[in-house]
Amino acid sequence: MPALALVFNALVWGVSWFPFRQIEAHGLHPVWATALIYVFITLAISWLRRQAWQAFATWPGLVLLGLAAGLTNVGFNWAVTQGDVVRVVLLFYLMPLWSVLLAWIFLGERPRPAALARMALALAGVAVVLKTPETDWPVPASLPDWLGVAAGFCFAVTNIVLRRLRAAPGESRAIAMFSGCALVASLAAAAGTALGVIAPPPLQPSMTQGWAGWAGWAALLGAGFVFANICLQYGAARLAASATAVLMLSEVLFASVSSVALGAASLDGRIWAGGALIVLAALWSSFARTNGGEDDRHSGILENKPS
Repeated sequence: MPALALVFNALVWGVSWFPFRQIEAHGLHPVWATALIYVFITLAISWLRRQAWQAFATWPGLVLLGLAAGLTNVGFNWAVTQGDVVRVVLLFYLMPLWSVLLAWIFLGERPRPAALARMALALAGVAVVLKTPETDWPVPASLPDWLGVAAGFCFAVTNIVLRRLRAAPGESRAIAMFSGCALVASLAAAAGTALGVIAPPPLQPSMTQGWAGWAGWAALLGAGFVFANICLQYGAARLAASATAVLMLSEVLFASVSSVALGAASLDGRIWAGGALIVLAALWSSFARTNGGEDDRHSGILENKPS
């Protein structure tokens, strides 16, 4: 059951790109959709668990956790609706690289030779994925690419902060992440609309049909995110960190199969080779022991993607 719970969480995130694209097709930008979904989730949890907010006075780091989680979700949700899904997901899963660097800077965990080897492996995979005949250098070449990389970096920051806040109440960490997603997405959507980068939400009476089209998808996504978080908490608390990390990588499989089947991504030899290197680095990292105790079953790093 714990393993199935984690696979369900990965399934929700691996196919979340499709509902977001359906919502966008009905006139609501994915960033506005993210804001709307998480505002409702935050209000619901705040009503059910009002006491969870009290921990913010004792653990001010929860604010940073919320911001990191919010940036992760906004970047990921925006990227998978605009670019090649497999490419974005692979760039997002640069955890071995960012985690080693951030743990070195903020946790004082000096990288061992094996950690440096994992970084090199991940970077080699990224270079293979990004280097196309049309590009001279293997660097992000589009907005979805940059969003995928940025979201992955914020994902690593989220995990680092979670490790620092492992003693904080679980429900307080959850509400911090949900509220952070609501706040960051709302600010990003408002700023993007003001700058003309993001289309405004369909508020005119003439767009009622559009509302009916995306409201159901938004409700489905909101329910999926809540149940995915519950499954993540259940599974991660009962399995070793290495097993959790491996199972969560099934998100790459779900995203790849669904996007290729529905025409949202293409897989060629370059993507296969680069993706294999990135996933191999992530698998290697999941089994590695660090001074921070990644194998502790109750470590905050098990929270994985903020949902």
